[in-house]
Amino acid sequence: MTELQLAAALLDAALRGAAIALLLLIALRIRRDSAPVTPSTPATARARSAARLLTLFTLALCIQIVSSTPLFERSLSSTWQALPVGISVGNSVLFWLFVQLLFDDDFELRRWHALPWLFMFASGLTFALSFGEGTPATTVHLVTQALIRWLPLLFAVLTMVAAVRRWSADLVESRRQLRAFVVVAGCVYTAVMVALRLNAGHGMLAAPAALVDIAFLLVIVAVPTVAVVRLRPGELFAPASTPAGTAVPAPVQADADTTSDPQEQPLLANLHALMADQRAYAQENLTVASLAQQLKVPEYRLRRAINRSLGHRNFNAYVNEFRLRETQAALRDPLQSHLPILTIALTAGFQSIGPFNRAFKALTGQTPSEYRQQSTSPTAQADK
Repeated sequence: MTELQLAAALLDAALRGAAIALLLLIALRIRRDSAPVTPSTPATARARSAARLLTLFTLALCIQIVSSTPLFERSLSSTWQALPVGISVGNSVLFWLFVQLLFDDDFELRRWHALPWLFMFASGLTFALSFGEGTPATTVHLVTQALIRWLPLLFAVLTMVAAVRRWSADLVESRRQLRAFVVVAGCVYTAVMVALRLNAGHGMLAAPAALVDIAFLLVIVAVPTVAVVRLRPGELFAPASTPAGTAVPAPVQADADTTSDPQEQPLLANLHALMADQRAYAQENLTVASLAQQLKVPEYRLRRAINRSLGHRNFNAYVNEFRLRETQAALRDPLQSHLPILTIALTAGFQSIGPFNRAFKALTGQTPSEYRQQSTSPTAQADK
């Protein structure tokens, strides 16, 4: 080995070690944010699910970082490489799931989410086992080779879609910035790695290409590490929905949060008047941008006020709080018992019956029909 090759190998090892250290730091930070809390709530349960998934992804990505070194790929037989290859291929699914948990407050892990990972893992495992040095490629090898090259690209696209989805309604500024990075970095890294792998023999990267790979990966890991470490405890994850059976809290008054920025008090007062008194929540296709325009303030100021002073992470959840209060009151009102539930939902600002039914049941544990029947029953009236 020449001095240049030795220096490249040492640099490669240093970059891989740094990437692994940053991954472990992210895992520790998120585990701290998801520490067990009593009593358990949807927020803590969801945070623990994300922490477990991130722990698996961190370990799997560490295996990928180690096993993708040129020395590892060329020193071990395909049989010994099969397990790391399968794990590495499955990482695209784990990352897709984690991004959804991080960016979508309504996303929940389901058992069926294990199926795409198992398929990707099996494809990578079969590819490695079907490859023999100096032997002609079999049909199984060619098919699995195509799968492990192009399916990760598909999941990379799905990951970027998950990062973009509901971006406009996200009120956590650090998380919004992280979304942008995931999209841009994901596009660049995916394009570069597909090009390198397509030009590599049997999918194995040469030393210069492997160095480019780990350098890109280190940058991609470093930026989220800084963003995640800077987040305050409790900012990473939120409950998927309000626990069933919980009443909708009264919309927060402008002076309810004494810890908020005093400069935001006039904005909060105007916001409360517009939402509670003028029923801005019932406007069709209401967005942060349109609401900021009505209040004549920059969009970022409105996002910050709703997030930091009123405690909301998602604009749609904030607006739905007002809508659900109105629909609950209407369903309890005997004078409105003749109105169809769809009419009540549309009047409150919901665009269709489906989202309304889901939000209402997540809140109360009952369908709107069940809630109306129980609230207007003779027994309920007598209790009043």
